[in-house]
Amino acid sequence: MTARALCGPALCGALLLAACGNDATVTVPVEVVREAPVALRIHADGRLKSVQSTPLNVPGRNWANQQLVWMVADGSPVKKGDVVARFSPAQGELELAKALLDLERNLLARAAKQDELDAGTGRVDVDLAAVRSQLGIAQRYAGADLLMFARNEILDAIEDEKFLDDKQDKLQWQRGQSTTRGAAELGVLDSQRATFDLTAKTKREDMASLELRAPNDGVIVLESDWSGEKPKLGSTLWAGEAFATLPDTERLELEIALPQIEAQGVRAGVPVDIFPLGTPAQTVRSELTWVATAAQVRNRQSPVKYQSMKASVPADAVRTYGWVPGQAFEVVIHLHDAAAGVSVPNVALRSRAGETFVYVRQGDDFVRRDVELGARGPSRSEVVAGLAVGDAVALTPEQVAEAES
Repeated sequence: MTARALCGPALCGALLLAACGNDATVTVPVEVVREAPVALRIHADGRLKSVQSTPLNVPGRNWANQQLVWMVADGSPVKKGDVVARFSPAQGELELAKALLDLERNLLARAAKQDELDAGTGRVDVDLAAVRSQLGIAQRYAGADLLMFARNEILDAIEDEKFLDDKQDKLQWQRGQSTTRGAAELGVLDSQRATFDLTAKTKREDMASLELRAPNDGVIVLESDWSGEKPKLGSTLWAGEAFATLPDTERLELEIALPQIEAQGVRAGVPVDIFPLGTPAQTVRSELTWVATAAQVRNRQSPVKYQSMKASVPADAVRTYGWVPGQAFEVVIHLHDAAAGVSVPNVALRSRAGETFVYVRQGDDFVRRDVELGARGPSRSEVVAGLAVGDAVALTPEQVAEAES
């Protein structure tokens, strides 16, 4: 059976209207230009940081392992001398016992080596004494009168003298080599002992510094590691690793991270409104003091790049509201504020060959209109020339361009 397409009167009429309705003015959405206050703003999040902080590192030396068993809460106020954290002595006690055991083994090994060297030297000395005695007798026989002894006895004595003389030289060389080699072996053991002594001394010092104390008054701010994790009870930390900071609460600044796509037009000197998250009543006006030259990825889990920036924080506001480092803040960045002006959505703008333009409705068609832009925001841009109040700007310029082509 062959299928046949059927078209009812209503459906055919709709298709006919759609076929004839190619006029861009019917389908292209527009925005009518009007003069109004222009406020280009960006909302961002920030965190309060101290301009100058005292670092607090995990106690210990030589990258020893320290297990955290107690600590004050992040953001807690402390006084000079207060205990900030305590670490378990178990690992240190084990390593100290091992170092002392190695030291005892070294002492026993050195004593055994010294006895071995003394015994070897004693044997050589006995052989040397015997050779000297025999050599003296041989020398007397070798120089005797031929009339007193038989000729063959004298010749044997001469041969014995040469043999004993060579044997004496060999024994003296052997004694010297034994002394030199023994001194080198004892030197190795002494070097090992010095290493074990130093290790034991270091472990004793580590055992005596299992408490981390605050060097001055302030607020504790725990440091994050490379993965963004802060110290937790039971975690093992390396000696010398950054544990926390004790910031100067009198000099604070706000660290802000903005997605790169939203950071267009942000520069140092731009005014900002800042307030703690959830408390807009504490809003304070400030300005950006620094903007990074390039955006960077913040973590390995997300490829999104962020633009880093800093804003100053008035000291009187810190004292009035009791702000502390680590607080989360909301930031409103004022890119441009004008009492009256013209602005259009960024989706209406197109660029070609270095020129920026929009499509403006003229009668039943749209015509290209070059414009000059002022301040640009993430969603809208100020137009300082090229548009007049009442112009209808196309919001989908791609659709107009396709209709023209």
